[in-house]
Amino acid sequence: MKRVVITGMGAITPLGNTVAEFWNNIKAGKSGAGPLTKFDSSKYKTRFACEVQGFNPDQYFDKKELKKYDLFTQYAIAASDEAIQDAGLDFEKFTPEQRIEIGVIWASGNGGITTFEEQLKEFYSGDGTPRFSPFFIPRMIVDIAAGVISIRNKLYGPNYCTVSACASSNTAIINALDTIRLGKATIMIAGGSEAAITPSAVGGFSAAQALSKRNDDPQTASRPFDKDRDGFVIGEGAGALILEEYNHAIARGAKIYAEIVGGGMGADAYHLTGTAPDGWGAMVGIRQALKDAGITADKIDYINTHATSTGIGDIGELVGIHTIFNGLPVAVSATKSMTGHLLGAAGAIESIISVLSVKEDVVPPTINTVELDEKLPVGLDIILGKSVSRPIRYALNNTFGFGGHTATSIFKKYEA
Repeated sequence: MKRVVITGMGAITPLGNTVAEFWNNIKAGKSGAGPLTKFDSSKYKTRFACEVQGFNPDQYFDKKELKKYDLFTQYAIAASDEAIQDAGLDFEKFTPEQRIEIGVIWASGNGGITTFEEQLKEFYSGDGTPRFSPFFIPRMIVDIAAGVISIRNKLYGPNYCTVSACASSNTAIINALDTIRLGKATIMIAGGSEAAITPSAVGGFSAAQALSKRNDDPQTASRPFDKDRDGFVIGEGAGALILEEYNHAIARGAKIYAEIVGGGMGADAYHLTGTAPDGWGAMVGIRQALKDAGITADKIDYINTHATSTGIGDIGELVGIHTIFNGLPVAVSATKSMTGHLLGAAGAIESIISVLSVKEDVVPPTINTVELDEKLPVGLDIILGKSVSRPIRYALNNTFGFGGHTATSIFKKYEA
């Protein structure tokens, strides 16, 4: 099958609104958590989040156009614009026939949940007369970001949305990989966006006992693998990657960050919201990704874990990793300790981290973890506190989602 490389990236995150800013803060081990400002959370059990700071939609839209887009779509456009520019792509120079081979697969777990809440609030606070915005449906539906990215750039290739909860954007990236491998596209914009720091989302995750309640110290609340972890910190933002067929990238003189060589998807078929404690879901995704990449476990140098800082989830994932990599010198870290959990966008920003880890030979840290849970398997090289320099030829990125979804991608250091 055709080789596929990463030629551009873009990011809107709680740790910066460009890839460069985001990556520098990841390497520095900074936390993006702070008091929740998007709504009055004074009556909520959890009153903090990892919010995007300093995002200015006026950079991307005029006021008339802005009315059409929920925040999750705004984040998607901002991240994809950066990725396109980073890749050196000027789509106006492509013929319509060439643009049939350029597509978008964009993910979100929740879509326009802000729009949905606002419109229903307005309806129920009135006299019952159905007065809805004509943009209500296109602002809300989960696939709209993929559509808007293609419309904005006049791209006529494969275009759709993947929804697999918190595995959504890793699923999108794997689908984009396969689309190019099979010769159905030359370039794909893939990633995901989420803007779910809203009253219903925070309330719902809190009711499910999924969120940390460490309100007195938000910056240290996300503490994967720690014996005192008490749930994840909700985040928001977007990550975009340009996947390109290798020969096409070489022919146009594109810079290449890394190669994407494998993707594995499956299900643990265990529980609505919980992961299998025996690590089955993690093992399915990892084994399928290794098989797809045509490599063995000993080739992997770094694993970016899904590790959200929940009790069962962290243990199940590390049990699965331990089963497959037992005794192998692979570095493990959990970057949600810094970014919080971006839900459907998590896989995208963690793929960016994995790509840059491979490119720069840097393992980012797991911050906030003070004492490892004694229930975790022993012998794993979990990088705590500070990033470390280490040769990385292959990096593996795990994601899991409510419903038992699992998606694992593998990135390789670029070699001509």
